[in-house]
Amino acid sequence: MSAPWTRRAARAPWTLLKARFGWLVLFEARNKILLAPTALRLRRTENAELRRLAAATPAPPPALVATVIATHRRPEALRAAVRSALEQTVRDQVVVVVDDGAGLPELPADPRLVAVSLVRNTGVAGVVRNVGIRLTRSRYVAFLDDDNRWEPDHLERALAVLDAPGGPDGVYTALRRVRPDGTEGDVLSVPWDRHRAAREAFLDTNAFVARRTRALRFSRLRRTPEVLPREDWELIRRYARRHRVRHVPHPTVRYLMNPASFYTRWPRSR
Repeated sequence: MSAPWTRRAARAPWTLLKARFGWLVLFEARNKILLAPTALRLRRTENAELRRLAAATPAPPPALVATVIATHRRPEALRAAVRSALEQTVRDQVVVVVDDGAGLPELPADPRLVAVSLVRNTGVAGVVRNVGIRLTRSRYVAFLDDDNRWEPDHLERALAVLDAPGGPDGVYTALRRVRPDGTEGDVLSVPWDRHRAAREAFLDTNAFVARRTRALRFSRLRRTPEVLPREDWELIRRYARRHRVRHVPHPTVRYLMNPASFYTRWPRSR
């Protein structure tokens, strides 16, 4: 067995790199090297699906905000998520549901709602969301997963900040975690801090509303449950390189602690 000092010496370079760059940044750099082939294949899949859907379905109506809802085999939860999007106080939006190859349940009849299915399951949330982004034309884009819900004022609060004189390019609101039995848990509310974001996973796209730019695309790496960080973190941190991001410290997202999904384990903040 090696001596403790030998183990410490072996870990020293990794410890120094984590202190300098942050462990999430280092893990993502590793992902981009090891998983690059998966991104190339999934980009081709995404482009093929976009061409097929654009040719086969009417273009979504123009709107100020496009809300993209990725879904897979959660019919009841999806209907609740769609209702929470359509019941926003901001009416000038289009809601685009993108099913990851499992088939769609019956959804509300609303001219602002468009629902499409991929030919086959990709298992990559970033690709599913990218299809929704690329099918739409809007000034802003928002994201909602099929097992989460928004409070009615989610978009209103986000747009009030985005449209203000000198406003940022993207905002993320606070999230309230909800247990499967419906009881409410803690609230995640962390002001934007790029240094902190290199070390803590407090960013979630369910709370993110952003101005549409070329940077608003999700990673296409195939992220299995063991791969960290998640695509939410990667998108917002990359977007913030050249765009101003601000936090809105008001909980407008009801975030389900779903044991069948990945969820961020954050420290109690309130």
